[in-house]
Amino acid sequence: MDKRLFFMMTLAQGHLYKYADKHCEAELGISVTQSAALFYVLANEGCLLKELATTLSLNNSAITGLSNRMEKNGLVQKRACEHDGRASRIFLTALGRQKVKASKPLLKRLNDEICEGFSDDELDTVTRFLNQMTQRF
Repeated sequence: MDKRLFFMMTLAQGHLYKYADKHCEAELGISVTQSAALFYVLANEGCLLKELATTLSLNNSAITGLSNRMEKNGLVQKRACEHDGRASRIFLTALGRQKVKASKPLLKRLNDEICEGFSDDELDTVTRFLNQMTQRF
């Protein structure tokens, strides 16, 4: 068993991302990153683009491209920040809300696939490990 944890987590993350992205595109017509952005905006309606960028670990040019594509596709609406004319706030459209709703069963199914073949004790250990890594780093 390969115990190079950094390498294995990076490899697993890449495979999971590609797998989820393929299914999001095929079933919802949006990328997995767009789905994550929609969930964040739903929970933080009117958030600043820089807040969304921080949450998704995206740089300025990436968040600009992502938000422009999402706006062009009718998922979100951007508005100038009332306190800072250089900043933008982002809001879900009706279509964006529909995509969030449609994403939930897909993400549950993908999560169930990830968990398949593992006992509850094993999943508890993996969950504890991942939470510790998130908090520690």
